[in-house]
Amino acid sequence: MEQKRFTIHFIFLSVLLIILFFINISLGSVAIPFKELFNSLFGGDISKESWEIIIVNFRIPKAITAILVGSGLSVCGLLMQTLFRNPLAGPFVLGISSGASLGVAILILGSSVFGGFLLSTSISNWSLPIAASLGSFFVLSAVIIAANKVRNTMSILIIGLMFSSLTSAIISVLAYFCEASQIQQYLFWSFGSLGNLSWEELQVFISIYCIGMIGTIFLIKPLNSFLLGENYAKSLGINIKKNRNIILLITSIVTGVITAFSGPIAFIGLSVPHIARMFFLSSNHKILLPAVAIIGAIVLLICDAVAQLPTSEFTLPINAVTSLFGAPIVIWLLVRKKKLFV
Repeated sequence: MEQKRFTIHFIFLSVLLIILFFINISLGSVAIPFKELFNSLFGGDISKESWEIIIVNFRIPKAITAILVGSGLSVCGLLMQTLFRNPLAGPFVLGISSGASLGVAILILGSSVFGGFLLSTSISNWSLPIAASLGSFFVLSAVIIAANKVRNTMSILIIGLMFSSLTSAIISVLAYFCEASQIQQYLFWSFGSLGNLSWEELQVFISIYCIGMIGTIFLIKPLNSFLLGENYAKSLGINIKKNRNIILLITSIVTGVITAFSGPIAFIGLSVPHIARMFFLSSNHKILLPAVAIIGAIVLLICDAVAQLPTSEFTLPINAVTSLFGAPIVIWLLVRKKKLFV
């Protein structure tokens, strides 16, 4: 009976995801009829060549990016909440996003000192993702080293928060000495964006994303055992240190590549796992992992549709929309439920 309920839920969410995908690519400053969208997607004739360019080169990559970012952040949020047994843990608690922000800040804000301007002009569209990736890799290395030095999992959480504070302090110092135009450029990056990726960048994004998502399949048993504590996990023969490092590595890789290509996008990884638990009434990660991935993609597609401001030529920052969506949910969950884990 329970399995039937899960199947119905997954079918409903999958259909909703497909519908929202089509709605998402139909929205924009240029009105394109649904018939033309279907013709473009399925190889039919399209009336205007400009519509074809807009759909294929801009709207479809943006919708795919929303699906990847939403599902990736949600899965990483679930991994962190399970590992630390903390309902308020998210994919950014390790400081990976802060490391990526530091890399971008050094490129933009410290350009006059570090030669970042030369780097950005020579690498062009790849400069920000490369800088963000290097920054996140630096913090990832530091977190992995720290994780092997401490036994207590909560200590890793505190170390991650300290790295976030440290990188924020460095960014503040850089911002203090740079010009207003550079601060504005960095600020626009920090708003997050789903629509800046070319098909070449998207291929790199998808490759790294798939590696991380495939790795989570092998973590289902350890994640379920972590829910009852490390001592219980040890009694089942789970190698705590090894699996903890794998969880940290996967979370860091996926979060790092998302931040590198899309900027820091808040609250999706924190709120979606709670929505999935409430919707499926299950703590089994065999159910939760695909559930949070689909729900995360749905939520970010909805947020992106709202950010488009239908019938308007303006677009809101995606980070602002996700925060407006996620913060009330987290507050409501904390007020409504004493126990956030099913």
